[in-house]
Amino acid sequence: MKLRLITICTVLALLALGSCRTAGPGTPARTVAAFFSKYEGRPGFKTTDWSAGLTTRLLLSKLGKFGGDNDLSQALTSIRSFRIITFTPTSASSQKLVAEGLTKEVDGLLQNERYTALAESGGSTTMRYATRQSGDKVQEIAASGHVDGAPDSFVLASISGNFTREQVTALTKFLPGVISETTK
Repeated sequence: MKLRLITICTVLALLALGSCRTAGPGTPARTVAAFFSKYEGRPGFKTTDWSAGLTTRLLLSKLGKFGGDNDLSQALTSIRSFRIITFTPTSASSQKLVAEGLTKEVDGLLQNERYTALAESGGSTTMRYATRQSGDKVQEIAASGHVDGAPDSFVLASISGNFTREQVTALTKFLPGVISETTK
């Protein structure tokens, strides 16, 4: 009888602990898509989702303004989707969310999805890039950093397509300007 009671109590305790862990609002996203789903529509977050046709037209029109080369032109036409989520804090608690929560969550999910980190870009906006590839083709580029002119903010961009390494290099030089224009 005692053994059965101990077993039942142990099972109930484990179930209670498991439900607390999965039901909490702080459960980290495990994929870039889950991150977008988790924060999309929440106060302070703004999501921009572009289709490939619109993305290509908008970026190619900006290409003349920013300057570009053949790798960049080919990369722009290889884009299938382009998603950006931004967050600009308005209170001390939301600044803490950026400083401790969002950046760490993105770092964790990029490691979980087996992204390969690239060098950070300099200039007025520091962006961190990571890629996910299959064979010699890059399937997705993730860029995270802050909104230009708002150092306490957060931005995550996800660009999916079929890119070569040279095209990724060209895109990482071009993206800070596009992200800056998009988040204005």
